Amino acid sequence: MRITEAARRLGTSPRMLRYRERLGLLPPTKEGGGHRRFGDAELHAVALALAVERRYDISPAELAFGLRVLCEPEVQAAVRELGERVGRLGPPLARALDFEKEKALRLLAAREERPDVSRFVSGMRPRRPKGTVSGRLL
Repeated sequence: MRITEAARRLGTSPRMLRYRERLGLLPPTKEGGGHRRFGDAELHAVALALAVERRYDISPAELAFGLRVLCEPEVQAAVRELGERVGRLGPPLARALDFEKEKALRLLAAREERPDVSRFVSGMRPRRPKGTVSGRLL
């Protein structure tokens, strides 16, 4: 379908569709004569872009930049570094260590909350888990 029909179906303007195409938010749609043709795939791509923009209150240019960050490792690295420097992102290793630290603290806290049952089980031999011989798996 032509751009005017696609714009009408999507509730936008032909100019906005051309702008989105320049930003890389839909696949190139020009035919040999320079006319744009839209199929179902292009309509769905634009509809998805519109939904993302509305849901997250972002502009088409911001969405296009988000795609660029996902696709270009150099841009992704630069944005990650900025995020770390302004405190929006922690360094990946530090975040992993923080996670492990929190996990260890939770386990210790849970251990402290357990009642002492040693007086109830004193003199009992530890039971081997089923499927083991001398504590080793079969």
